[in-house]
Amino acid sequence: MTNQLYLIIALIFVIAVAVILLPRLKRSRQTIFTEDIYSIDLHKIDITDIDKMSDGHDFEIYLFRLFQALRYKAYKTVGSRDFGADLVFHDSDGDRTVVQAKRYSLDNPVGLGGVQEVFSSMRYYKAKKSVLITSSSFTEACETLAGINHVKLIDRKDLIAIINDFKQGKIDQAKAFIESEPHMILTPWTELLETAQDIKRDYKVEKRIKQS
Repeated sequence: MTNQLYLIIALIFVIAVAVILLPRLKRSRQTIFTEDIYSIDLHKIDITDIDKMSDGHDFEIYLFRLFQALRYKAYKTVGSRDFGADLVFHDSDGDRTVVQAKRYSLDNPVGLGGVQEVFSSMRYYKAKKSVLITSSSFTEACETLAGINHVKLIDRKDLIAIINDFKQGKIDQAKAFIESEPHMILTPWTELLETAQDIKRDYKVEKRIKQS
C-alpha cells in the first residue's frame, strides 16, 4: 500500500511539473527566430521577427540584406574589431555612411554608447555620415548627443515604416527617409557653459587644482 502511495505521489509530481514547464517551453520556442537569416525572403520578416532574434548578429545580417535590397552598395563589417560600425553603405549622393545596429528589447532603450561607437567609427571608415538603428528607442541623453554630432537616429517606429515601404515596393521612399537630415542640435558650447543644468561641473576638482 505504501509503495502504491509513493507511485501516486510521484505521478502527481511529474504531471504538475509537466503542466508548469510545457507552456513555458512552448512560449520560448515561439519567441526565438529560427529561420535562416541568410536565405529567408525579406518580405516575410517584420518587426515581430526581429524581436525574436536571439542576438544582434541576425539583426545586422537582416539590415545588410535589406540595404542591398534597397539598391544600396552596402558592406557588412567583420564581427570582431568592427570599430563601431556594423554596416557601411554609399547613399544616393555617393557619400559613404556607417551604420551601427542595436537589436534591443522594448524596455531597453539605446544609450550614449551607440552614438559614441558609430560617430567614432566615421574617421576609421572615412565616412561622411553615420546612422544608428535600433528595434527599440533612444534615451534622452542619446538623442541629445546624436543631435549635437549630427548622427541619424532610426528607432523602432522608423524601422517599421522603412520595412513597410520596402514590402510595398516604395524603395525611393524608404531611401529618402534613411538619407533625410538627422535632427540637429546647434547650441554652441559657450551657451552650454552658461546653462547650469546642461553641464555638471566638478567644482571640487577645479577648486583643488586652483589651490595647488
